[in-house]
Amino acid sequence: MNPALIIFLVLAFFIFMSSFFTVKQQSSVVIERFGKFLSVRNSGLQLKIPIVDRIAGRVNLKIQQLDVIIETKTKDNVFIKMKVSVQFKVIQEKVYDAFYKLEYPHDQITAYVFDVVRAEVPKLKLDDVFERKDDIAIAVKRELNEAMTTYGYDIINTLVTDIDPDIQVKNAMNRINAADREKTAAEFEAESSRIRIVAKAKAEAESKRLQGQGIADQRREIARGLVESVEVLNSVGINSQEASALIVVTQHYDTLQAIGADANSNLILLPNSPQAGSDMLNNMVASFSASNQVGEMMKKNNKKIEKKPKPIQPQSGYEDDILPETEQ
Repeated sequence: MNPALIIFLVLAFFIFMSSFFTVKQQSSVVIERFGKFLSVRNSGLQLKIPIVDRIAGRVNLKIQQLDVIIETKTKDNVFIKMKVSVQFKVIQEKVYDAFYKLEYPHDQITAYVFDVVRAEVPKLKLDDVFERKDDIAIAVKRELNEAMTTYGYDIINTLVTDIDPDIQVKNAMNRINAADREKTAAEFEAESSRIRIVAKAKAEAESKRLQGQGIADQRREIARGLVESVEVLNSVGINSQEASALIVVTQHYDTLQAIGADANSNLILLPNSPQAGSDMLNNMVASFSASNQVGEMMKKNNKKIEKKPKPIQPQSGYEDDILPETEQ
């Protein structure tokens, strides 16, 4: 066989095979003929005229993400770095616009994100930036949709994924937060202490009230017992003064016995000798007798004063009215 024929057949085979091409799922191919746009081919096996038609480019129809890091400042002059994630895709019906109208879509999207963020963030304070990051994301999405739809791009979503202030600002914010929490803890501790103090005071007041009531009842019963003791002693011929003195001496020795029964007691009662008890009894009897005598004398003096006739005092203004008839 002629070698030239063989070469021709091989070339013809390769030219024929180059007429077929495949397009992957979620992508489109732009076909040009002699440098002029011819058509957009979608997924599957496609055919083109060899040498005349060529594949100008392939366009990805999947959702893509572009992360943009922006440094800007807030209204209170705090510099922060923000990370904005833009999710976008090429509209299938506008592959021509996406391929021919815009050469660097990532740069275009980045420029719009910078423009919107640096217009919105300086209006907000640092705390408001954290609280209203969704509003910033919505503003970026709205601006990008208006601008990129013309070029065949659809903005799916925009997210503010990170807000990073300066390290000194973050330390200051942490200190403020820690101080605020310490203040809250101190308030709770103070309230807890107040509750404990009030409860303790109420308990002490109730204890003292009950203690005072107990002491009053005890003294009432002691007085009642003393009255009964005096009546018993009177029935056997001992008068009230001697009975009272005897009871006081008996209580004195009972007190000494109670003190001696406690091994750890360091109380000393003076006087505490038997002779002192006898002297105490004699002194009390003498005191009672003297007080009775003084009482009897005071009663007699009062009776004498009551028996004396009171002089009639002339009433004011009557001396001039009562005169002898001769003087009138």
